[in-house]
Amino acid sequence: MTKENEVILAIETSCDETAVAIIRGGTEIVANVVASQIESHKRFGGVVPEIASRHHVEQITIVVEEALHQSNMTFDDIDAIAVTEGPGLVGALLIGVNAAKALAFAHQKPLIPVHHIAGHIYANQLITPLKFPLLALVVSGGHTELVHMKEHVRFEVIGETRDDAAGEAYDKVARTLQLPYPGGPHIDRLAQEGEPLIDLPRAWLEDGSYDFSFSGLKSAVINTVHNAKQKGEDINPQTLAASFQASVVDVLVTKTEKAVQEYNVNQLLLAGGVAANKGLREALQQRFEKYSNVELVIPPLSLCTDNAAMIGAAASVLYRKDRRATMALNANPGLVLE
Repeated sequence: MTKENEVILAIETSCDETAVAIIRGGTEIVANVVASQIESHKRFGGVVPEIASRHHVEQITIVVEEALHQSNMTFDDIDAIAVTEGPGLVGALLIGVNAAKALAFAHQKPLIPVHHIAGHIYANQLITPLKFPLLALVVSGGHTELVHMKEHVRFEVIGETRDDAAGEAYDKVARTLQLPYPGGPHIDRLAQEGEPLIDLPRAWLEDGSYDFSFSGLKSAVINTVHNAKQKGEDINPQTLAASFQASVVDVLVTKTEKAVQEYNVNQLLLAGGVAANKGLREALQQRFEKYSNVELVIPPLSLCTDNAAMIGAAASVLYRKDRRATMALNANPGLVLE
């Protein structure tokens, strides 16, 4: 198999999805299997690491076999094994890393470690070729970052959250409104039904900063709910959700637009679980309609949440650059994007 048409089996277990995909040439999804654990974590209102790890142990072999079955392939057809090295929950990552090492060793295949956020960015490569220089807005439960890229797998983080990530703020606000886990989609749905009539703060931080902060906004929402309860007043959940989402989206889109102007990029990529948010997707499309020289790329919903296809897409570039891991590869929950 040539390096331009390699077939990679990719594994992703950084949080609560056990995912395996087979990707050809870095752009074609041959198989993409995801075993979700949402139902198991729902009653706890969030992901329980120990439960996530146990589910990964139960599911990983089944999901690998299903991906091979869907693609009508065997390990003889696979050129390399890729896996999420980090960041993520250490116990969850360990299941994927050890499964990948076992498969690579047993079948004598190269082993490729992938950064989880690099995967989210490269999910966009499954839709359209990346055009450098580009900017990626990464918005997920654990990360909110603006990443500048001049070439493949060279990442410059120009802005990141100083406290809560956007997705984390969504889940905490949802909990305050007693919405089921995961809260983000429920807030987004309510926001579509309401008007942003409550004046909530927007953390712009110091001039020229591309960093984000959502902790103050989250606290303002919680205080608004508590104050209303103390006064015996009812708060319309649609209005509160719309007001909260308007604040988050305003800051994300405005800072992204400033960065696009300053860095003079050809492409703007949206990435991460919160990229599935309807309000954010629509706001970016409206704001960037006027930029004929910047291509806005928004992945389909299936490639926003954690999946292994994105890991395979990123691994394809690393494979061609001869990046390999040894059998000493370990899970790295604090892995830095660089």
